[in-house]
Amino acid sequence: MLHGIDVSNWQGAVDWADHAKAGVAFGFAKATEGGDFTDKRFARNWDGMRESWMVCGAYHYARPKGDPVEQARHFLSVIRSAGGLLRGDLIALDLETDEGLRPERVARYARRWCHQVERYTGVRPFIYTYNSFARRGNCAGLGEYPLWIASPHTSRGAPAVPRPWREWTIHQYANSPVDRNVFPGSREDLTRLGFDPR
Repeated sequence: MLHGIDVSNWQGAVDWADHAKAGVAFGFAKATEGGDFTDKRFARNWDGMRESWMVCGAYHYARPKGDPVEQARHFLSVIRSAGGLLRGDLIALDLETDEGLRPERVARYARRWCHQVERYTGVRPFIYTYNSFARRGNCAGLGEYPLWIASPHTSRGAPAVPRPWREWTIHQYANSPVDRNVFPGSREDLTRLGFDPR
């Protein structure tokens, strides 16, 4: 299994080189939230992952009450400003709040965000979510996207998988002191899920 971490500005300065020495092979950093928030540490984290030869991932924290197309554009512009996507880079939508909306509205927002990102990058985003949220119907129609499941109370590499998925792709199995993840494959397998400039 490949080991990874995910971070946001809440973690402060991240020593990516140190994590790489400890065997971390991939990372995700928060880039944006909603339609106008940019994580102040994203550009540094993006560079840090790149310089440490990790598989680089960027994620957007979903605010389903907002415009998904506007949020997707904001996310992509922040990545461009930080140096853009290179071969194998990963994208994810952090879908864990419904903001009081009905599940079908949340799921429609997520599908539109993913379609917009896929249209401009060719990358099929990961969906980061957790079991009870998905089971309420908030992820309907997202089964074609790879699942990044937050399940810190299950054994590493053995999370329960909610519908509409049949299998998991990344398992976030711990969240202290940083969020820790595993991917059941090789680095090459993981980068195949990322950006391809062709």
